[in-house]
Amino acid sequence: MKYFSILIPFIIGLAILLVSNTFATTATTNAIGQAILFVTVVCVPLYRTGRMSYVDIGWPWGIVVIGITAMATLNGDWLRQFVIGTIYLLVGARMGIMALNHWQSGHLKEELPRYAYQRRRWEKAGKRNTMLAAQTEVIAQGAFNLSFLCVPAFIIAANPEPSISIVEMVGFIIWVAAFTFEEAADRQKRQFVRQQKRASKANAVCDVGLWAYSRHPNYFGQWMGWNGVLIATIPSWIALYPAESLIVWLGLGTGALLVSYFMYNTLVYYSGAIPAEYYSVQKRPAFTDYQRRTSRFFPRAPKT
Repeated sequence: MKYFSILIPFIIGLAILLVSNTFATTATTNAIGQAILFVTVVCVPLYRTGRMSYVDIGWPWGIVVIGITAMATLNGDWLRQFVIGTIYLLVGARMGIMALNHWQSGHLKEELPRYAYQRRRWEKAGKRNTMLAAQTEVIAQGAFNLSFLCVPAFIIAANPEPSISIVEMVGFIIWVAAFTFEEAADRQKRQFVRQQKRASKANAVCDVGLWAYSRHPNYFGQWMGWNGVLIATIPSWIALYPAESLIVWLGLGTGALLVSYFMYNTLVYYSGAIPAEYYSVQKRPAFTDYQRRTSRFFPRAPKT
């Protein structure tokens, strides 16, 4: 059971969608799409190579599947569907294209550090069957797409109200700002790496631009983008109340809120900041000082 317990919350989330009056068909369609995507792009390559890193391709393209499914199978207002569908398409395609570029350049021929780090956790947890542990963990990321991450898109895309409320506008504005913030951070990192290569400097610490205020500003931007989506979900969730039983309605609201929790936990603890910094400290002599003066996640002025 220690291998499969990670899947339990996602099974519950999917069950709520499947018993919903509004989303049963859409959730089934999304589940089939996610299953096909993850089996072919993630699970089979993992079985053949032993590397979890292929999930970096499967997970973001799974977000694209959510956006397409929401727009194609639900009957809400067309503008609201277009906005939320576009958000999911942009988020997924941006990360998915980056992952494909890494694959084409050969970066996936070795396990990415954040997934190599999981083996340390399995050892502490007594998980000796590393292939089973790896498969259940990548399946959990696919299960996140078909249980919780799709909930905001489904709720918003199902709302037939023709006018966009102030709360929705605030949420969408937060998403735009966060998406821009994340892209700026990634662009600054790419420019820094190129400059260091031209100067023949290895293992330098990126502490320029947004990276002077947070050690992982791109992760912070990504998390805040999902929080913006959750804010935009509130009016549509309230409007959904007459169509669902109280238990399912509350379950859908809870599922949407859990997106923020799971994204924060992933970006900081699971495959984000903690694993990345474990290896950065070993590779970059100046990284310890960077940790001392710079916030790990939430941007703030650096310590002097």
